[in-house]
Amino acid sequence: MEIADKINSFRLFWLSIPAILKVIAFFLVWISLWLPIAIPSAIALNWHPPQPLGNKKLPLLASLYLIAPIIIGGEIWLDGGSWANLGLVFESQSWVSLIIGLSLGVFSIISLFGIQLLLNWINWQKREDSQIHPLLSIFQPNLILTLFLGLWISGTEELIFRGLLQNLLMEDYAVLIAAAIASLIFAGAHLLWEFRETFTQLPGLWLMGMVLTLARICDRGNLGLAIGLHTGWILVIATLDSAKIIAYTGRVPEWITGIKGQPLAGIGGIFFLVVTAGILAIGNW
Repeated sequence: MEIADKINSFRLFWLSIPAILKVIAFFLVWISLWLPIAIPSAIALNWHPPQPLGNKKLPLLASLYLIAPIIIGGEIWLDGGSWANLGLVFESQSWVSLIIGLSLGVFSIISLFGIQLLLNWINWQKREDSQIHPLLSIFQPNLILTLFLGLWISGTEELIFRGLLQNLLMEDYAVLIAAAIASLIFAGAHLLWEFRETFTQLPGLWLMGMVLTLARICDRGNLGLAIGLHTGWILVIATLDSAKIIAYTGRVPEWITGIKGQPLAGIGGIFFLVVTAGILAIGNW
């Protein structure tokens, strides 16, 4: 009985503390559980800071994201909520929203590069070992794998940042302020993996978080649309990066097309995020 009383007391304490402390506690517990896995993994991969992660990022990211549902489930239990409260709903409309979001995400990025191609800001770059058109080279067997990886990464990040964090912060803040804080944390979290490459993308990542929050709002609090949108962006960017078929002509400064080839680090990418937000608002999914 004493154990049950202590548990109930802790739950009451948890419900009474400020939202920002709950957010901090969530990340502290998450990182604490991850480090015993991450350190041996890093040793096995022969990696240590400040070395570039390169292709060693995915195994470390996978170990971090695999334990995320456990921590989220614990917080749901403490708050007396449910997965549905966080926006994770498995119903027919959620799948429709997912497909709509995926289509919009793919279309928006393709449109971004298409316009840059028409303006001669980029060119298709043909690989020396390929005899086919560069655009056709993206249709490889690993395209499906990239799609599923993107879906998993997007689903995890949306559940955390647009689901859990947004809900927690809305306990103490208005929707817009909560979204701004959650998006700032979302952007800052990317610095942990690749600081130099990510620093110039911070404004774009923050705006991306805000657009994805809007997607959840337009989807009546569900995450289907946001997950699909996020997945579409990851799918196209990752596919183009791996195919290495885009070459920048240098006709305009890279702060327009994206510093170091990163769309979110350029005016063009930010503009298309704004356009996407406009489409979401007008469409009223």
